[in-house]
This record gives sequence, structure tokens and C-alpha cells, in this order.
Amino acid sequence: MPKIESQKQIVFLLCDHFSLLSFSCVIDVLRNANRFLKYQAYQWKLASWNGDDVHSSAGFSFTVDNALMDVHGCDRLVVVSANDGQHMNDPIMMGKLRSLANSGTEMGSVSSGSFILANAGLLDGYRCTIHWENIPVFKELFAQCHVTGSLVEHDRNRVTCAGGTAALDMALRLAELDFGPEISNQISQMCQHDRLRTSNDQQQMADKNEFIRVSPKLALVIELMEKNIEDPLSPNELADYVFISLRQLERLFQRYRNTTPQRYYITLRLQHARQLLLNTSRSGLEVAIASGFSSHSHFIKSYRLVFGRTPHEERTLGSKDGLVN
Repeated sequence: MPKIESQKQIVFLLCDHFSLLSFSCVIDVLRNANRFLKYQAYQWKLASWNGDDVHSSAGFSFTVDNALMDVHGCDRLVVVSANDGQHMNDPIMMGKLRSLANSGTEMGSVSSGSFILANAGLLDGYRCTIHWENIPVFKELFAQCHVTGSLVEHDRNRVTCAGGTAALDMALRLAELDFGPEISNQISQMCQHDRLRTSNDQQQMADKNEFIRVSPKLALVIELMEKNIEDPLSPNELADYVFISLRQLERLFQRYRNTTPQRYYITLRLQHARQLLLNTSRSGLEVAIASGFSSHSHFIKSYRLVFGRTPHEERTLGSKDGLVN
């Protein structure tokens, strides 16, 4: 058993409307580690930006121990953010996060907390991950970060996860590094977790799983589409990549998606554009180019056709709803 001197001081930076599921996953690993080790191997405190109470996305209120500015040294700081983490970029707060990192604090994040670490410049040149829903916007905003589709990424003194139950895998991975695989395995069994997932495990979406089951070729084509938003591939190029004819490709989309490859692809690009409009300050023309449209007028027309409003109207409505700055 590790010596009693082997302790880890953890600070959780909770942002308003944070995910209770992800936070609970991490906390329960720490609690169980202390139980199995039979001493307070992990000690933790809660912080918020200004020291005020915070609310989870489920509405539960949490009283914190400190404001971020009053945190002075810890072994690990974990940002637990809401879905609007990309807008949290107060220069003073970002400076405080950098100061903690420079002093040797390992920096971690759950789900869109990666936006906050990236805003502070703390993921530049690092492998990191974020929930699949946020990946397109993250890539556009932070090209200097190596974002992946993995459930968990641990690169040097940065650890990030995709949120949800991936937070459990992240916490188990850290417990293994801190106190050994035996403790990690005991906690995993207690949590009814069948195995420790790693950076080799990719995030899975229901649609993709269904595509892989019914047609691996279709799944591969859709993956190619997702990876080539700004420079779209032609239907012929997509068919050639997976060694089928254009007619076979069209039949696959008609059978399983009730649409054509072209229509599916342009909708995918427009959904990407919508995320950029709602979550970045890029101009309409910049969003159009980033979504593979060479003509701004074609982009506006296509957007209205799919979403029933222009890109400008979308951004205006999103701003009123508090979705953009």
C-alpha cells in the first residue's frame, strides 16, 4: 500500500450548468480510491470563477470552497464545463489558469472544458479530446491543438475526456497512474465498469454504429464526408475511395438514408456551418468557405432551404437565445 505521504490535491473548477454525470463519475473514483487505500489519498476542493455557488445542468446548487483566483497550488485542476465553454475566455481567468499550469499543476477537463483550456492556450501542441458534437467548432477555433475523436487523451501534463461516462475512464486512468493498476481495477469493478477505455477507444454515435452494422461501405463514405467539409469530395471520388460504382453509392444512400449522396453531404456541411455561426464570431463568408461553399449566395440559398432562415437570421436568433456572444 502506498505510504500515507502519497496524496493528491485536486481542485474542480465548476462552471455554471456543468454536467452532473461527468462530475459524479470523477468524484466517485476519488472516493473509492480513498476507501480502498484506507486513507485520504485524494483530497479535493471545489472552485468557481468568482467563488459564487454554481448550478449543474440538472439544477442542483453547489457551494464551492474558493474562487479560482484564490486557488494557490494543487496537483491537478479539472475544468468541468457546460456546453458553452468556448465563450469563457476572460483574460484574467485565463491568465490564472496559465499561472497554475506554469507552477506545475496538471490541467484536465471534462467535455467542453477543453474549450476553456484551449482558450487559455494550455492545449497548444497537445493531443486532446472533446465531445463529438463540439469537434467541428473546436477544430475551427483551435487549429494549433491536436483534437481527436477519442474518449480520453492524456498527453504529458494535460488530460481531457469527451464527457459523459468517459469521465469515469479518465479518472480511472489517473488513479492507475497515481496509485497503481490494482486500485484502478478495484474501483472499476465497484463501478460495474467492465474495462478501462483508453485513447484507442473512439467516441461512438448511434447513427455511425448503425451504418457500420448495415453497411461498412456507407459508414466509410460518411466518415470521408465528415473529414472533408471545407474541400468536399465529388460523388465519384467518394465511390472510388471505397471501391464501388457511383450507382452503388447512390443506392446505399437511397436505401439507408432515403436521400442522395449529394443532398446528404450538403446537409452535413450546412450543419457544420450552423455550429460555426452559433459558436464563433466568424463572418458569414468565412463560415461559407469553411463549410465548402465557394459562392456566398449559394451558401445563403442552401442554408435557407435546409433550415428555413438565412445564416444572418440564424445568428441573430442564436444571440437572442444566449447561444453566441
